[in-house]
Amino acid sequence: MNAILNPGVTRRSVLAGTGALVLSFSMRGALAQEAQVKPGDESSNFQPQVEAAPELPGSLAKTPKLDAWIRVAADGKVTVFTGKAELGQGIKTALMQVAAEELEVPFETLTLVTPDTGLTPNEGYTAGSHSMQDSGTAIRNAAAQVREILIGQAALRLGVPAEQLHAEKGAVAGPDGKRIGYGALVADDLLNVDAQPTSKLKSPDSFTEMGTPRQRVDIPGKVTGGQAYVQDMRLDGMLHGRVVRPPSPGAKLVKFDDAAAKAMPGVVQVVRNGSFIGVLAEKEWQAIKAMRVLSLGAGWEEHASLPDIAKLPEVLKGMTTKDGIVKDAQKPVQGVRSVEASYTRPYQVHGSIGPSCAVAQVKDGVTTVWTHTQGVFPDQGAIAEMLGQPVEKVRCIHVEGSGCYGHNGADDSAADAALLAQVAAGRPVRVQWMREQEHAWEPFSPGMVTKVHAQLDASGNIVDWNYELWSNNHSTRPGSAGALLPAQYLEKPFQPDEQELKISPEGNGDRNSVPLYAFPSQHVVWHWIKDMPLRASALRGLGAYMNVFTIETFMDQLALEAGADPVEYRLRHLQDERARAVVSLAAEKFGWQANQKAPRDHGYGFAFARYKNLAAYCAVAMEVEVERDTGRVRLIRGAAAVDTGEIANPDGVRNQVEGGIIQAASWALYEGVTFNDTRVTSVDWSTYPILRFDALPGQLDVHLIPRPGTKFLGAGECGQGPGGAAVGNAVFNAIGARLYDLPLSRERIKAAIGA
Repeated sequence: MNAILNPGVTRRSVLAGTGALVLSFSMRGALAQEAQVKPGDESSNFQPQVEAAPELPGSLAKTPKLDAWIRVAADGKVTVFTGKAELGQGIKTALMQVAAEELEVPFETLTLVTPDTGLTPNEGYTAGSHSMQDSGTAIRNAAAQVREILIGQAALRLGVPAEQLHAEKGAVAGPDGKRIGYGALVADDLLNVDAQPTSKLKSPDSFTEMGTPRQRVDIPGKVTGGQAYVQDMRLDGMLHGRVVRPPSPGAKLVKFDDAAAKAMPGVVQVVRNGSFIGVLAEKEWQAIKAMRVLSLGAGWEEHASLPDIAKLPEVLKGMTTKDGIVKDAQKPVQGVRSVEASYTRPYQVHGSIGPSCAVAQVKDGVTTVWTHTQGVFPDQGAIAEMLGQPVEKVRCIHVEGSGCYGHNGADDSAADAALLAQVAAGRPVRVQWMREQEHAWEPFSPGMVTKVHAQLDASGNIVDWNYELWSNNHSTRPGSAGALLPAQYLEKPFQPDEQELKISPEGNGDRNSVPLYAFPSQHVVWHWIKDMPLRASALRGLGAYMNVFTIETFMDQLALEAGADPVEYRLRHLQDERARAVVSLAAEKFGWQANQKAPRDHGYGFAFARYKNLAAYCAVAMEVEVERDTGRVRLIRGAAAVDTGEIANPDGVRNQVEGGIIQAASWALYEGVTFNDTRVTSVDWSTYPILRFDALPGQLDVHLIPRPGTKFLGAGECGQGPGGAAVGNAVFNAIGARLYDLPLSRERIKAAIGA
């Protein structure tokens, strides 16, 4: 909560602070050598050749100024800036550990400023497990360079070679015991330096902070009832806002009577702009009651535009598609056996425990929005466009929200608050969504269909692999104003951005559709759907969850066809040694034995993936018990192995992987959006059930493979695919019947048992 915890911190104060170390520079010509024009060539077409500058590490490549990342004040206090948001993944703690390690300052003395369009680097969205890869790498390299600058300054002061000095506990110390604090070193000069492509990073064997388990700094407020979330914000003079949503997607307001609402106690103003309706009141309950009265006074024109939910897979496969070739490595091979299967996944919601919320205020012509968006800079641009204002007239500050990995209603509630704040006469406006609004109107994770066909040789080895998936883009984040829900319902509505098919190394709907296994022949195609029946966007992992679920449950099916143990079958198709290591470790820690038989009604499942084939490696083994009479699945125990490269906070990695596996189990067993031909019907926890505390596994152990000195790989989303697939494989092992449609609900399991 930057604005609350650091109310006096502004970019101007950072840059103008007396005695602060401000490191700024120009990259022009600093890292490149320009060829000289040859004599006599002045009038020719000769073009100077510029040697490409080495790329700066992590997000330094986009924000190369060191003062964008590190500030050292005259009193020695250090402030670190990041453009990546704390979403519950523990990134604040890990980034502070990285900075403390390289700067040689005590962890407890650091201040971390998280995304704020007025203060921090623009690191886009906090997504794709990129926080450590991008921001962690940038902060580490920036901190190391600042440390060396300070040592250099101390060498000048003390008149000794820099090699004889070292940094410790926020000071530079010499061989004779003399120490100069960082604050004293920056009191005299403003240093102008260039960020270098390489830094003098500390050796892992000298670490005192990185790699050490540390309690997350964001937890105390969350478990003690403190001010932890944007939902907790209460500013002086604050009004409470509520918005009346249409009853169905695309509905148009045709009747509106606000007289009764305006006459209610505490109501300050009713706002209508096209089909957007909002109300401002002095107290929250007054706003809720006025919203309900306004709903009664609104008439809507609706259209039955949604497909038959029972036929959703056929609908998706029948829609107009554009084919994108994700991988084409086909070879003329012929197996002796062919195996084929098709899988389906419904729309799913983020299921944020706290419905979306934002606070906005117009002051001195600037609209400031406190929001749990995952991208303050994209949101700033989208809100400015919606308001018809210059982008510099909007400031977005990230404040944690109560639960979400992906694009839920955070950006939309921020836009709601920004719109209502325009008529609030300078008073802050807090907009809180209702539960039914969150479930019905957040962007869903899209439904998907996958199909896989494989050929096996006489030894059961996979010699040919053909994979197809049907899905739209899994991210429609802002962007432009058209990505904001309220902007689509204004008198002059903004249209959603045109979607395009893009095949990229990290993937989208096709993420993890290419197995890491070594198959002689492989072909992967994305049947890309431009327009979905329901609004859809990013949920944790994008397409990786469904693609890994398909690949890994099919690998189990192929192992059965080959008469092989599932773990051994995976290992025989894996060449990546780091992948083999996590598979072997997970199996060992689980106590996996080849072709083992589980107790009656119990099942063992195994799955593996490397997230995006670029980030962390993860393997999961799971034991479940299935109640045959009810179809209920109990998660008994699980073991996971993870390789995420360099590790800043081991506890943080374990926390993320545990949470990812549990979330994936919930997706696999419970979750699916329901709707009729007009409206979404899964609008509460009874119609959209999720895994609850009493269904958690009795034991879930995460084992880390340290890789000191390697790159951060990013672990936040590595557990979802293997976690869900391990549950699916364990269910099959327990009941002896393979289910291909998610979720693996009690009804489907019971039907499979009785078939």
